Amino acid sequence: MLYVGQFNNLQIIKEVDFGFYLDSEDENWGEILLPSNSAPKNCVEGDWLNVFIYFDSEDRIIATTETPHAVVGEFNLLRVASIERVGAFMDWGLKKDLLVPFNEQKIRMKADRSYVVFVFRDEATGRIVGSSKLGKFLSDLPGDYEEGQKVEILITQETDLGYKAIINDAHWGFLYENEVFKKVRVGKKLKAYIQKMREDGKIDLSLTAAGYEKVSGMSKAILDYLADKNGFMTLNSQSDPEEIYDAFGISKKNFKKAIGALYKERLITIDPDGIRLVRW
Repeated sequence: MLYVGQFNNLQIIKEVDFGFYLDSEDENWGEILLPSNSAPKNCVEGDWLNVFIYFDSEDRIIATTETPHAVVGEFNLLRVASIERVGAFMDWGLKKDLLVPFNEQKIRMKADRSYVVFVFRDEATGRIVGSSKLGKFLSDLPGDYEEGQKVEILITQETDLGYKAIINDAHWGFLYENEVFKKVRVGKKLKAYIQKMREDGKIDLSLTAAGYEKVSGMSKAILDYLADKNGFMTLNSQSDPEEIYDAFGISKKNFKKAIGALYKERLITIDPDGIRLVRW
């Protein structure tokens, strides 16, 4: 079965002056053209290629080895290349821009602005299009997550309390401002952790894992860091949160827990100018 709007592994069955024909292995589509300017060098008949299948400017099915910024079923931040009479055309990394019809725009889009959109195949027309009405593509069912579980998130909106995010392309989540210790922007994809599953179905997120097991891991990372720095570092509990994150990938709160644990075990000393390994 051919998956339009996604990558497919297809075999070259014929070479022509303007490209290669691929076997779709689908009686509904037959042979699919891979133009010469989209084909890898030195490919020949019989080769198998991982190609993205979409429609060209004349709505003919076509293959490319280029990678779009999002495939069907994914969300991503895309820039508006132009506004036309049918809607906004987004730059999604391919020669043909992605249409977001006016009726799929949550707010009226403007040229050269960027918006988070969902890429899908319109059932009525069969075309690959986008939508900024994100909520209708997310599940209304409670998420099957466990607290502490690692997930992928996409930041979609900044609010007074923090950031709204999409979890694993499936559910809404929220990242409160006090859990943010580095620069975060709309369209940013991040690793995050499920902090709390609320009774009302809402999901709270954190950028760092919580719990004693994580502190133990962070403590070891700090010891390794100190060893690499000849037993001393200027970072301490008063350091800027972004400096701490750049060094260890953790929040200032968890950093303080980790150095506190090391101090109790008498593995480090905490001095005014920084932190030292004991007996270094």
